[in-house]
Amino acid sequence: MAHPEPPHQINQANSPKALSPAFMNYQLDVAYDEMFATAEDPRAQYQALFHRLLELAPSELKQRQQTADVAFLNQGITFTVYGSDEGTERIFPYDLLPRIITSDEWATLERGLTQRITALNLFLKDLYHEEKILKDGVVPRELVYSCKHYRREMRGLHVRRDIYVSVVGTDLVRLNDGQFAVLEDNLRVPSGVSYMLANRQVMKKVFPGLFGSYNVRPIDHYGQALLATLRTLSPPNRPDPTIVLLTPGVFNSAYYEHTFLARQMGIELVEGRDLIVHDNVVYMRTTAGIRRVDVIYRRIDDDFLDPLAFRGDSILGVPGLFNAYRAGNVSLANAIGTGVADDKAMYAYVPKIIKYYLDEDPVIPNVETYLLDDDKQRQYVLDNLDKLVVKAVGESGGYGMLIGPHSTADEREEFRRRILADPRNYIAQPTLALSRAPCFIEGQVEARHVDLRPYILFGEQATIVPGGLTRVALRRGSLVVNSSQGGGSKDTWVLF
Repeated sequence: MAHPEPPHQINQANSPKALSPAFMNYQLDVAYDEMFATAEDPRAQYQALFHRLLELAPSELKQRQQTADVAFLNQGITFTVYGSDEGTERIFPYDLLPRIITSDEWATLERGLTQRITALNLFLKDLYHEEKILKDGVVPRELVYSCKHYRREMRGLHVRRDIYVSVVGTDLVRLNDGQFAVLEDNLRVPSGVSYMLANRQVMKKVFPGLFGSYNVRPIDHYGQALLATLRTLSPPNRPDPTIVLLTPGVFNSAYYEHTFLARQMGIELVEGRDLIVHDNVVYMRTTAGIRRVDVIYRRIDDDFLDPLAFRGDSILGVPGLFNAYRAGNVSLANAIGTGVADDKAMYAYVPKIIKYYLDEDPVIPNVETYLLDDDKQRQYVLDNLDKLVVKAVGESGGYGMLIGPHSTADEREEFRRRILADPRNYIAQPTLALSRAPCFIEGQVEARHVDLRPYILFGEQATIVPGGLTRVALRRGSLVVNSSQGGGSKDTWVLF
């Protein structure tokens, strides 16, 4: 995908700039604009929002933004930035203006996301049992075995209902032509859904009239949908299962989300020290004694789950948990070893994985991806570092990434050394002109790059709450939407 051309401001006679000072800094370029089809023509789904913005004075918008910020502050909606000199705990940046998706667009996304999670579950089952896809040469065996998230301990182990991935957050981007593409899958411990829910709650407070005028699909049932999904994983003969959410603790960057989701589902939030294993059965310590645990929604990476099976220095996990899991006495969501399927190098093979297991073409395409353990592809990337985005295969949160057009010569040279030292650890993609959506920035409505992370639940069937977390690159010109890198989020409206 070509790098965005220099932006131009909307300046036609009937443009928003001519109608309202709020749009003075609104820019259009080759990137798809979520709000405007042309400078004079807001898209149909944005018409009501556009006219409402023309009516409101900037001071009124500022007041509503302040109301939203106070609501987030009072609810303690925070995230953690590690290694920051300004302190680690921050209020999650919230943008006032919603991102709006039509019913037809959502129907396509829903179909494509269901297809994707179905194929990835079949892939993981095959990978840890018969390995047909490896024997048939569709996915390179070495790519799987060299992945640090592949768990040999899971070979031959049967998981409940053959569901390896119960919760997925798939990152989507909209390209220049308006079509969505998958940027990456998050299968291990996908985060951010609490911000999706909090954004909706705050939006209803600050823009009740506007929200009521749109026919927006609800998302408030996510907690109960997640609980129902977890119930389907309960071991046999446990009709009223005890389900807990296992957190690393208060110092984890997503601890707010852990407490939020446990409260939404009405289940206990536990740390490793709250659980014990006896005779391959997991129990929770309570004030009334110990109580058997049947399903664990774990927000801890594989390495730290059980010091007897994985990292011996982990104080976050539960000694003996893996033996209880292997015995079938407790279920984990997501299953151990699922990270092999969200390795960024494995991502390049997902279209082939879909074709292999479902005999279908992907409904939502991948972004073009270069695998750097291939000599030819690696040389192309090394010759074009100033034009491409390079990512470490196991990193998240915007870390371990080079955005070529925004990089310095020293940064490119550093990545060149890293790639040559460990090519398997990196992939590269074109620098995409991510779509832009209207945002309220310092008293003005401006366009900022966005992506979308819908959350897919997989139990007896796939369930996708209509919407997701729209993440925003709040810094002008930035393509990085991660909160840890200066990004924020906004409410996502899917229309009936």
